[in-house]
Amino acid sequence: RSALRPPPAPGLRDLSAGEPDPSLLPSLGPYLASLAVDAGPPVSYSGGGVLPELAEAARARLAADGVPAGELTLTGGALDGIERLLGAHLRPGDAVAVEDPGWANLLDLIAALGLRPIGVPVDDEGPLVAGVSAALTAGARALILTSRAQNPTGAAISAARATALRDLLTGWPELLLIEDDHAAELARVPLHPLAGATASWAFLRSASKPFGPDLRIAVLVGDETTVARVAGRTRVGAGWVSTVLQRLLLALWRDPAVAGQVGRAAESYERRRGALLAALAERGLPARGRSGINVWLPVPDETSAVTALRDAGWSVAPGALYRIAAEPGLRITVSPLADTDIAPLADALARALRPPHPGGFAA
Repeated sequence: RSALRPPPAPGLRDLSAGEPDPSLLPSLGPYLASLAVDAGPPVSYSGGGVLPELAEAARARLAADGVPAGELTLTGGALDGIERLLGAHLRPGDAVAVEDPGWANLLDLIAALGLRPIGVPVDDEGPLVAGVSAALTAGARALILTSRAQNPTGAAISAARATALRDLLTGWPELLLIEDDHAAELARVPLHPLAGATASWAFLRSASKPFGPDLRIAVLVGDETTVARVAGRTRVGAGWVSTVLQRLLLALWRDPAVAGQVGRAAESYERRRGALLAALAERGLPARGRSGINVWLPVPDETSAVTALRDAGWSVAPGALYRIAAEPGLRITVSPLADTDIAPLADALARALRPPHPGGFAA
């Protein structure tokens, strides 16, 4: 699916990538330099693993957000953690309940593992309870949810939705529950975790969105058996997540200046997203984007809309990358947008979606 995203053509404003604004990411140079000075002796093959000080800091941060205490390990990012979780619990042919529309890379991973996705409709408050129930009744052995800043719709699980989903999941104790909180510190809405609603559960929080895509590290907490399976698989493969990365993440967590910078980035994304949603609403285009860096705009025909926007100088992601059975739409990433871009982009979207005249020509 990710290969279906049209490459950005020269001269187009690329709003299709789904990446954070590089100008809002912390500069890693000073922290790497400090780590080099205090590197200490080389880490041996027997000395790898999760650094105790990182585990302590991670537990404190998760507890502050209401994530229940559990066993802890590290993975090379959220998708790496999800792959290890699915590989440890499921086999080819098993069904997985996923958000629809949902993360394109996750759908690719599910296909690569020989698993079957069952789509669950999503609104601004997260996966619909009826949709989750239908997927579980249809035989899903795992459920993967995005806590906040869902890709591509920006949904965030509300307190009421979390309660309703917890009530549902108590009837499915054997289900593997995976929560992905990839937005982490960038989220501007509260976290309402479902962790612990089933016997087998895992909660993932990665570093890529707030601190930069090159930080391939995620914290994974969960029940004892689930985390032991992931940690054991890591030991016989990659071994461990580099302690250099661990120390870098810990340094970023500990610096109040970085926390302030991430907070300002979150405010910037919220302002851009809100401005685009308001401009689209003024033009009669109801879009979605409760949190995160993306806006989801329903459209009648993705191909014609994407083509019209490219002709107008804008590149957006077609919804086919993210959909199983959901209605067509466009994903628009707001991180590259300046305030002066909002009105021209909204005008271009309105023109692209304007119904043609009866004679077949657009106005």
